[in-house]
Amino acid sequence: MTVRVHLWSGLRRLAGGADAVEVEAATIGQMFDALIALHPGLEPFIKAGVSVAIDGEVTSGGRNIPIAPENEIYLLQRVKGG
Repeated sequence: MTVRVHLWSGLRRLAGGADAVEVEAATIGQMFDALIALHPGLEPFIKAGVSVAIDGEVTSGGRNIPIAPENEIYLLQRVKGG
């Protein structure tokens, strides 16, 4: 299934200037893998750690969290507690 992933402004230059990218994925892990395959320049940022917001909630689960086309998905700079 195709999901739309919105990118924060710092990542857009690595995705050809797009503010959102569509990839085939059913989990967050598959989404990360598909994003890296489509735009390899995203890999260092994803590997260093990014936060993912699904429908307005920042997840802390991991790669196995399911996602679906109707979800609003945003990649965010890593949110750290403090």
